[in-house]
Amino acid sequence: MKKSQKNKKNQVSSKPAAKYSENSSTGQSANGQSEKSSSQANAGTAVLERSRGYWAETWVRFRRRRLAMTALGYVILLSLVAIFSPMIAGTKPIICQYKGQIYFPCMGYFYPSWENPVFIHDDIVHAYPRRLKEADPESWAIFPLVYNDTTYRVRENDMPGRPENPYGTNGVPSLQNLCGTNAYGYDVFAMLVHGTRTALLVGFVSTGLAALIGITLGAFAGFFGGWIDIIISRMLEVVICVPTLIMILAFVAVIENPSIWHVMVIIGLTSWPKIARLMRGEFIKLKQSEYVAAARSLGASRFRIIFRHILPNALAPVLVPITFSIAASILLESSLSFLGIATSSSAISWGSILHNGHQNLAMWWLTLFPGILIFLTVLAYNLIGEALQEVTDPRQRGSR
Repeated sequence: MKKSQKNKKNQVSSKPAAKYSENSSTGQSANGQSEKSSSQANAGTAVLERSRGYWAETWVRFRRRRLAMTALGYVILLSLVAIFSPMIAGTKPIICQYKGQIYFPCMGYFYPSWENPVFIHDDIVHAYPRRLKEADPESWAIFPLVYNDTTYRVRENDMPGRPENPYGTNGVPSLQNLCGTNAYGYDVFAMLVHGTRTALLVGFVSTGLAALIGITLGAFAGFFGGWIDIIISRMLEVVICVPTLIMILAFVAVIENPSIWHVMVIIGLTSWPKIARLMRGEFIKLKQSEYVAAARSLGASRFRIIFRHILPNALAPVLVPITFSIAASILLESSLSFLGIATSSSAISWGSILHNGHQNLAMWWLTLFPGILIFLTVLAYNLIGEALQEVTDPRQRGSR
């Protein structure tokens, strides 16, 4: 009897232990499940935090293309050279003090009237280092990195201790003239530096004008349709039928003194059809989207739907022809300058240097250096355009 009672007590005492182990195992499993759910929630939050927008994803995929990034770096370098060209090469001080006043004569490279007339009146313009001290012994000046000019031959002692520039076939590249001089003794390196401003200005201004016209007309044609689409489409076909070079020659025959700005406008007015056709197709496709229908149901105006809702989603495919158009504009301007068409003698461009080289075949440096710059610049924009075409293509979103 005593043994049976002891066994019953042991069984009773073992039951709480079993229950405790079951509860502990249940608690562990519950804790494990809660930890798993929390880790999954954290992972989901991390995924949400790591998710990128369309343009951020496009930039990430663009950065993986080394050639495109190298080309982009080259274009950025050219832009910096164009902006700071008066500080890189020139004979006009970046900043100077003259008769108690502070001046910035180098701004005359951007626009001649920005150079203060006092320097012209006192005959200081072409020999600042020497004549500033002669006119005002207390004056001081900071000069560009390379003391050479695009339209002036540096004479002996214009800057103390500096020899004069050689000219003609004697103007071969040297430490004094890195890319040589032309037939008149003007420094080719300074001309290339300041010609960068003309090349990029032509590319961006003419393409910007073409993009403004093409995007606007293409958006209206695709969104409204009907007779608006018919009129814009016929205009587009007429402009496509007329070659750009013929249009430029016709305008040159009418304009008395053509300048580089006339060339930019003409290139822009003849380059918009490709952009307009692509934009029209994007608007025809996107105007049937659900978010457009939602905007209409909320009472949004037509122009708000066009410029606020559809246009941002239709810009990606248009970036590709815009990039190619910049390269084509630079190449066209260089060709026109080489031929001596629609350019003034005061405009410095890479094509005009090539034109001088064509007239003086013995001076090989007049052809080599501007030709390399034109080739590299057009190649860079084409590489950027090709990369944009790949990274914005939805069929290649999963590729590297």
